[in-house]
Amino acid sequence: MPAVGYEDLGLDEVLRAAEEAAPVESVDVIARKLEERFSASEVSFWLVDMLGQAAVRLPRADAAGQTLGRAERRELAGSLYDRVLRSQDVQQEPAEEGGHRLAAPVTNRGDCIGVLDLVVPRTDDALRQAVAQAAHALAYIVVTDRRFTDLYHWGRRTTTMTLAAEIQHQLLPSASCCEAAQFTLAGGLVPADDIGGDTYDYAFDQAALYLSITDAMGHDTDSALLATLTVNALRGARRAGGGVLDQAYAAHEALSRHSRGMTTGQLLRVELGTGACELVNAGHPWPLRLRGGQVEEVAIRVDMPFGVPAPVTYEVQRRRLEPGDRLVLITDGMHERAAAAVDLLSLIAATRDEHPREVIRTLTAAVHDACGGELPDDATLLVLDWHGGGAVRRRTGGGSGT
Repeated sequence: MPAVGYEDLGLDEVLRAAEEAAPVESVDVIARKLEERFSASEVSFWLVDMLGQAAVRLPRADAAGQTLGRAERRELAGSLYDRVLRSQDVQQEPAEEGGHRLAAPVTNRGDCIGVLDLVVPRTDDALRQAVAQAAHALAYIVVTDRRFTDLYHWGRRTTTMTLAAEIQHQLLPSASCCEAAQFTLAGGLVPADDIGGDTYDYAFDQAALYLSITDAMGHDTDSALLATLTVNALRGARRAGGGVLDQAYAAHEALSRHSRGMTTGQLLRVELGTGACELVNAGHPWPLRLRGGQVEEVAIRVDMPFGVPAPVTYEVQRRRLEPGDRLVLITDGMHERAAAAVDLLSLIAATRDEHPREVIRTLTAAVHDACGGELPDDATLLVLDWHGGGAVRRRTGGGSGT
């Protein structure tokens, strides 16, 4: 096979064709191009499910728009796709029917959307690079197109969702991971059998990164509705330019006026240029910090939860992140009741060289196993790696490079 260059894939043409196609057909555009250019077969796109434990094959359509195949599900643990997602590199293995199976990560700014999988008769470094470029383009296409269709949301669901779970899921950021020059962060939520009202959120602008993690009182739809009030009050204040103190009072006022419930929460603002951190803690567990190989709780003042039926005063506390710091924010479902058997501090230390995505997987899996697969409360965490201000190359792989 002659060397295949990036230009030979015709990505400009692919992107134009994807834009002209219906949002539910854009994945098929990529597949047909790979089939035409490289004699590829069995081209498929696998979405990572909501819990990060399985991959679901997105069905393709034929020229008449009829669905080809079925929604197949595969466990990630120990699979080719798991190796792809952990390494963020193209992986290759012999195909059963002959030729070579290539699998490439479909990832956008650290958010692992899924895996592009295909079989080719022959391969070389140039072709693998072209497949990697196609997968990267596919990530941007999916991020754009999922605004217009439920197809990609459907593909990530491997269990039936209750009303409370639907509400909770819609409150989370659309991407569970984000990579930037100054930081890498990832969030994870393992829901209780009876939804516990946990959420996490993040956003950043030119000057600062904003984080929040919250835990609404109660379970099921009651806690989901409390979480809805809390998250939207926080976002409303943040989007209006308010700092963490404004956000805290906005959440407290929203719950005081429109409910009889309470929510604990932790709000942070980190200056991108300096690592200076402003923090408000509303009845929430202390943050955990890995610094210089040592993991410890960050002892801070704990104010009253949002919505408590009493006069409240929230205090902004100040800390500073140093390059190389890892900050872990948790809800009480990560360390109470059966989950208390998990030594979070030791696990955080043991995974110090892993990407935050992998830290999330390790810690949530440990809590899930400690609870026998039946969580009495939501288990939620945010992991923030601080690289430092300035022009730092972003960390994109599964290792510890920056």
